[in-house]
Amino acid sequence: MNDKEMTVGILGGMGPDATVDLMRRIIAATPAEDDADHIRLLVDNDPKVPSRIKALIEKTGESPAPYMANMAQGLVKGGADFLVIPCNTAHKYYDDVAHAVTVPVVNLLALSAAQILRRYPNIKRVGLLGSTALQITQLYTPAFAHYGVETLFPGAKEQTALMALIREVKANAHNDKSIDAFNCAAEDLEDHGAECLLIACTELSVISSSLKSALPSFDAAQILAEHVVERVKGARASPMIDDESAW
Repeated sequence: MNDKEMTVGILGGMGPDATVDLMRRIIAATPAEDDADHIRLLVDNDPKVPSRIKALIEKTGESPAPYMANMAQGLVKGGADFLVIPCNTAHKYYDDVAHAVTVPVVNLLALSAAQILRRYPNIKRVGLLGSTALQITQLYTPAFAHYGVETLFPGAKEQTALMALIREVKANAHNDKSIDAFNCAAEDLEDHGAECLLIACTELSVISSSLKSALPSFDAAQILAEHVVERVKGARASPMIDDESAW
């Protein structure tokens, strides 16, 4: 019997700080008493991936798909047993990555929707805090529509300010004033009927502790981190999901 523990491949660099944030979350969620108890992570923290903002919002950049497919193949050659893509927006190219390799690729969109609906099976509206590219592509729409749930985005003014904050986090230039956009967007979503919130951008996950809302809030990065621990260790640091559609 082969009881070798699985190795996780991370398509990172989108952005670099967000990739490190996911690694920290995985380490924190792992039940461990010594170094050897932690999970082996193969990380391609490559910030040269073509910009998703330029490709999807500004319509001026090249598709990141071929670059991400090459990253995935490199991680598999290095020994990864399954792959994860921390960046929510980069899941626009999920199929390109999945078709480029023979190992499973976790679908963060399906994973997040399943987690929320497991916890709150009767909700009808989820507010998304993420990149404007998510709104343009409606990436999360099918994942939640599967459960009969509507996805909401902040109003135009609030979304523009939120996108500016995401750019500032990428540049490590955010401050207390710019972080106000995070909570203003959350308030706007609540005003328009959101019953819970999903932080669906890894840059916003980096500053997730700044979110103040009375609504139940989920973080896609934390959902992913806990899912990795469950898949590799067969143990849960906190309640997770059993959703095969995420594979």
